[in-house]
Amino acid sequence: MPKHIGIAAVSPEGSAVCYRQIHRLAEDYVGETGHPTVTLHNEPFERYLHAAQSDDWQTVGELLLRSARTVAQAGAEFCITPDNVMQHAVHYAAPLSPIPWLLMTDLVADAVVKDQRKTVGVIGTSKVMFGATYQTTLGLKGVKVIAPEPADAHLIDGMIFNELVHGDVMEDSRREFFEVIARMKARGAEAVIVAFSEAPLLMEDAPPTPVPLYDAVDLLTRTAVRYAVGELNDVKLLRPSTLGA
Repeated sequence: MPKHIGIAAVSPEGSAVCYRQIHRLAEDYVGETGHPTVTLHNEPFERYLHAAQSDDWQTVGELLLRSARTVAQAGAEFCITPDNVMQHAVHYAAPLSPIPWLLMTDLVADAVVKDQRKTVGVIGTSKVMFGATYQTTLGLKGVKVIAPEPADAHLIDGMIFNELVHGDVMEDSRREFFEVIARMKARGAEAVIVAFSEAPLLMEDAPPTPVPLYDAVDLLTRTAVRYAVGELNDVKLLRPSTLGA
């Protein structure tokens, strides 16, 4: 039987994209039957936003933990969250979580290192672009992470919070998104991490990009599905024991 996947939802649009991709990928891997069960639980999005804006990662961790406990009660065997900036707080949730977590930042970092990249760009909210979400993990592996120029970063952050979290996709925004990627290539990025959960809304039917992209949500959902259906057995999961809890 496939493993039961739990989703700790944060952004409604981003979590809906994640849920949809899981089912699309399951069909790719196993056909029309044998799909994993998926349980999604959310705490109100505004609670996450308020806590993250205050750098209150303990509270974010408590919100994620509530979701982990809820999906575990429904039978989930491991948990994911497709939200990039909230990955910080998984380390607060995991010690008390009844089920292990699959951490998106680890999957992205492993893919970047496997491809032997030395300099990558990151596009997401301001906290992701200028924080430690990917910078610390990749920096410890010898990979330089660069953010867009301030004007471009402001543009992307506004695009996410003013449009994409509401499910709005503007053609001008889609064009500007790919122009930002091109400018990051000009500054030395060998590839770009697309680090916001609503990104697939922009990237559907997208033209070829000037550099390879690491779509964080795609890496997370692809790994979760492969693990759930038995294609992967050695997935690195964050458990209380790995944190010394």
